[in-house]
Amino acid sequence: MDLDKTDAKIHELIAFRVGKQEFSINVTSVREIRGWTSATILPKAPRYIRGVINLRGAVLPIVDFAVRLGLPTAEPTARNVIIVVQIEQKQIGLLVDAVSDIITLNHNSIQPTPDVSSDAVSTFLRGLLPVDGRMISLVSLDNVLPPESAVAA
Repeated sequence: MDLDKTDAKIHELIAFRVGKQEFSINVTSVREIRGWTSATILPKAPRYIRGVINLRGAVLPIVDFAVRLGLPTAEPTARNVIIVVQIEQKQIGLLVDAVSDIITLNHNSIQPTPDVSSDAVSTFLRGLLPVDGRMISLVSLDNVLPPESAVAA
């Protein structure tokens, strides 16, 4: 999603929870939302890769979104969900606690991340959304998997 300030376009986002924090991604990137399925561990994979699952005959890598952001993680339960997203030519699953909302907003509602944030924060976040008294982080999916990642999709 382009954040050009001249763009007054309406955006639809899916909001989800990881721990006590809320994040959002562009709904056009989402292919499906499914319940947690136990993943097959990949040896020597980065710590944030939970493993892979079989998605209708295709191997789908599962990224533990909490670990990827440097947040504490917990063992997944039946309440967790996998958001299957398309990032360029790859499909990956994002392990999150729950999907919380679908948000429709004008581009002007997106606030920039504060200058006090670290490079890591600006790598993963495109902005902040004040919605109904909550602050929801807008995620940049392009950086969920590093370019040098050898994870096959």
